[in-house]
Amino acid sequence: MGPLGYPEMVVIFLIILLLFGAKKLPQLARGLGKSMGEFKKAKDEFEHEITRAEDEVTSETNSKTSATVESKPRDDES
Repeated sequence: MGPLGYPEMVVIFLIILLLFGAKKLPQLARGLGKSMGEFKKAKDEFEHEITRAEDEVTSETNSKTSATVESKPRDDES
């Protein structure tokens, strides 16, 4: 099952128009637009939090690795 084409979109639009009527259609579109905006905002916030957490883990790992390397005595010092 592939993506929807133009004819399928027209049929879906006509069914929605018949179900809800022409007067309700702008309200439905406005509500759909607002909910899509909220969903996008939540998705972006979630991605930002994941990226921030990954950066924290990476920086902690790098600092622990450099601390371990610095604390090990070198062979030529003994």
